[in-house]
Amino acid sequence: MVSKNTICLWYDGTALDAAQFYAQTFPDSVVGRICRAPADYPAGKKGDILTVEFTVLGIPCLGLNGGPQVRHNDAFSFQVATDDQAETDRLWNAITSNGGQESVCGWCKDKWGLSWQVTPRALTDAITDPDPAVATRAFQAMMHMKKIDIAAIEAARRG
Repeated sequence: MVSKNTICLWYDGTALDAAQFYAQTFPDSVVGRICRAPADYPAGKKGDILTVEFTVLGIPCLGLNGGPQVRHNDAFSFQVATDDQAETDRLWNAITSNGGQESVCGWCKDKWGLSWQVTPRALTDAITDPDPAVATRAFQAMMHMKKIDIAAIEAARRG
């Protein structure tokens, strides 16, 4: 059963592949019901996978195989709070080494073009530090990073 509020993500025939990758990569993630098209439609044929229900980090999603005309963009991203450098590295590397691409400030894209923010809690703590000088140093350090380096953020925080 689809949740009352579900994020619908548009794919070009690859919703199941994406859902399986997310389920293998992120904790509290599973692939659920797969719906096949009952008739031909603009992006596919009767019997093709039309939608895939899945959960990413506890968030209910629906992957729609809607065709090539709509692409993901940075206006939507999943922000994943990580607890340490090992978790940050594991998730970042899983996303970027599977056909994805690195961006800046902890952002990357998976091979389907979906944006992810792999954000260590240490970064969030640093850039929201009540001391504006500390927050500024941490923020400026982050601005020069792709994947977030927690040790470098902590060093900037200390000054």
